[in-house]
Amino acid sequence: MASTACFIIVSRNDIPIYEAEVGSALKKEEAVQQHQFILHAALDIVQDIAWTTSAMFLKAIDRFNDLVVSVYVTAVIIHTRLMLLHDSRNEDGIKSFFQEVHELYIKILLNPLYLPGSRITSSHFDTKVRALARKYL
Repeated sequence: MASTACFIIVSRNDIPIYEAEVGSALKKEEAVQQHQFILHAALDIVQDIAWTTSAMFLKAIDRFNDLVVSVYVTAVIIHTRLMLLHDSRNEDGIKSFFQEVHELYIKILLNPLYLPGSRITSSHFDTKVRALARKYL
């Protein structure tokens, strides 16, 4: 079965710093743009929920047709949101995916040549994220 998944990392200023279509389903340009729109529309919900809970993994915060938006919020100082639009029901796999991508993101932040809040252009980071998506999603 083909899966749909779009992953995005959003900085504290609501600017996307990394985007990837990580599902195995065939992608049309309209679908890619629709996925990005759904994820950006969910940012307000994330903002509201993030201040009411101490959990980092916010599970399914929004739905669009058969697609679900899951979010992982990093620490308050960095306040980066890792967002995944998916049609999967594997909550444990999604949580593990977020935790491992968070570790990768911390390694990017520790790089002295990376300016926090700028786009992540590392091909190594992209390869690792896609490998984690295949493993967990």
